[in-house]
Amino acid sequence: MKRLSTIILAGLVGLMAWTGIVTAAGEGTKQKVVYHINGDDPKQQAGALRNIQNHINAVGKEHLDLRVVMHGNGVSMVLLPEALANVKGFKHANADQQMQANIDGLKSQGVAFNVCANTLEGRKVSREGDLYMVDEADIVPSGVAQLAILQGQGFAYIKP
Repeated sequence: MKRLSTIILAGLVGLMAWTGIVTAAGEGTKQKVVYHINGDDPKQQAGALRNIQNHINAVGKEHLDLRVVMHGNGVSMVLLPEALANVKGFKHANADQQMQANIDGLKSQGVAFNVCANTLEGRKVSREGDLYMVDEADIVPSGVAQLAILQGQGFAYIKP
């Protein structure tokens, strides 16, 4: 009986040590997450940005590599209201002051926003004149292709 207790105790100590090693090895790694936005409902988009902020609050910005990929109607998240009359195929332009403040807050925490070039071209959207705070580096050739690329790189996919 004493021998069995010793073996069990040694196994538990070994398991605890192994778990500590795995935890230490996992330190410094980041959660890789992509949020997919392709709908134009302003309430749903605002909810998605709240989800992203809650995600950051729970995990910590230093532990996240977080991307937002917008294509199709989802580009309305960064479409300025005054641009709506100049573009094709959008019912909403949701980049009002509140949306802009939310986007700015997330960008300041390291969130990257990607916009589909196919959507911009097809709907005659000017990056410089029609979109809120979208740099050339934020444009990806295809939103859906970018989602597949990121998932291939180990990003978790979230569709709010």
